[in-house]
Amino acid sequence: MHLNPYGRDPVLLAADLVNDPPSSHTELADRCLEAGLTPDWTVQPADLGTVRILLGRWTAVVDAEPGAARARLLNELLAAGTGPPRLTDHDGHWHLHYRDDGLDLPGVLHALIATGTALHLTARGMDRLGRCAAPACDRVFADVSRNGRQRYCSPRCGNTDAVRRHRDRRSPVQA
Repeated sequence: MHLNPYGRDPVLLAADLVNDPPSSHTELADRCLEAGLTPDWTVQPADLGTVRILLGRWTAVVDAEPGAARARLLNELLAAGTGPPRLTDHDGHWHLHYRDDGLDLPGVLHALIATGTALHLTARGMDRLGRCAAPACDRVFADVSRNGRQRYCSPRCGNTDAVRRHRDRRSPVQA
């Protein structure tokens, strides 16, 4: 079975790159390879800045209210970085690509992240992107849980916030 590479993985990669930005273009390339991107591009020093701009636009989608506002921003991202779907068998298996051939790394990431986010939100729900609910955290997350109720970027943040809420309930009210 071959899974659609435009679904969950690019959205998780985008969240990872936003939460822990790469410090160099070579680190960016290494992390993309670790995430499973096919290296049909050569990374350039300028790619890091271009990808940071893309991630800023993606973060605006995350921060938008689910529904029409989020859809408008995502449609703009899709229009700017994807092509019409096309069949390809470049790896020996027929599948869809939503981008032109021969793109640089930022172009590939743009198409993967925009299309992956659109598929993620339409398949799982428009509210499946967000920011961590822990007061001291602003990391983004893509909710890939079964029940769709993720509120924290990690179990650690969820546990820390639960302890904080428990202590707040137990502490005496100050007058």
